[in-house]
Amino acid sequence: MSQLHSGTRNISQGNANCKTALIPFSSRLTEGRALAQDVWTVFNAANLPSDCINLGQGYMNFAPPKWITAAAEEALNTVAPNHYSHPKGRPRLRQAIKQFYGSQFNRDLDVESNILITSGANEGQYSVFVAFLEHGDEVIMFEPFFDQYLPSVTFNGGKPVYVPLHPPSHDIAKPTSNDWTIDFEELRAAITPRTKIIIVNTPHNPVGKVYTRAELEKIAALAKEFNLLVMADEVYDCLVFDNKEHVRIATLPGMWDSFAATGWRVGWLIAASTRIVFCTNSPLQEAAAAGLEQATAHHFFETQLKEYQERRDVFLSALDQLGITYTLPEGTYFVLVDSSNIKIPDDYPFPESVLGRGRDFRYACWFIAMEVGVSSIPVSEFYCEEHVSIGENYIRFAFCKDLDTLKAAGERLQKLKEYLA
Repeated sequence: MSQLHSGTRNISQGNANCKTALIPFSSRLTEGRALAQDVWTVFNAANLPSDCINLGQGYMNFAPPKWITAAAEEALNTVAPNHYSHPKGRPRLRQAIKQFYGSQFNRDLDVESNILITSGANEGQYSVFVAFLEHGDEVIMFEPFFDQYLPSVTFNGGKPVYVPLHPPSHDIAKPTSNDWTIDFEELRAAITPRTKIIIVNTPHNPVGKVYTRAELEKIAALAKEFNLLVMADEVYDCLVFDNKEHVRIATLPGMWDSFAATGWRVGWLIAASTRIVFCTNSPLQEAAAAGLEQATAHHFFETQLKEYQERRDVFLSALDQLGITYTLPEGTYFVLVDSSNIKIPDDYPFPESVLGRGRDFRYACWFIAMEVGVSSIPVSEFYCEEHVSIGENYIRFAFCKDLDTLKAAGERLQKLKEYLA
């Protein structure tokens, strides 16, 4: 008898010869890279020097505004929000989303049929695939892609189809995220009779690209021509810099029923799909509702944008001082650095975990973390095996940190000068 343990539930396998006849994992786990050691494990703080500055993972090292945490505390001290919520989400939060987003979508959103609260954006996009994918349906993903898309697609019987964003030409001295381009002939060629969904992530993680209206109109035209669903992941919609325009594809003619999600481990779907869990964290739904209700009065999003622009500029000034090429992000809190000019000793010792993977795992991310003390994420992780060579010269830094941390990281990165060709 063999058992898999999960919390208080056990999954048992009965077989007289279970030591030699264990039931294998589903093939979808392999297809979704779920059995492979992922990048978040390789570059986990436990594997890096204790004083390494973590600019790899996109989490903040500062607290939310006090008026937000006060709302969470108030909810925790109230009876009702500490119990089950409606499976569609707490009415207060759905009403706050209706009020906040309705004008942005040019819609009078229906809180019963258009809005679904989810346990973060991951559950939100997963529920879309549950609702719409039949076995063998194809989902087009622009590379580099948010790594959670892949298992979410394959676990629901879908087949990923990859269309790369093409990196800037090397003769562009100061590239921007807008220089990562879509070849629309490649996109059209990727569409087959089995294509069901196109994922559009704008602003884009990890490139920082804010899709232009013209690009979205071309994607929308293909979606209408071939009757495709567009899942629009707009989690960074409030972080768009340099007066760029964030266009919601759902607002283009004929494109309503797209998907938008964001979250504080409380996310939501607009043009809702089907739920996965019974309900999402109840007290934090109340806090998220308070956040949307009070955001305008506190000038939250305007202040946040200015603060992130300052963080971006502080970190990019350090890269300029270093003399390394990067892609200026027009959205999100990520920046891609071109690591192709970093040259390190040929005999540098690498752990097994980074061998046999993209160049960026070894000759950039691991080396920089160990010798410079700043961690980053290899961008090749966000590509299929066939296209690893497109992304393996880039590494991703997250600047969603306080200014002191970014300045300290920038100072450390100057040590790379001796390794630049």
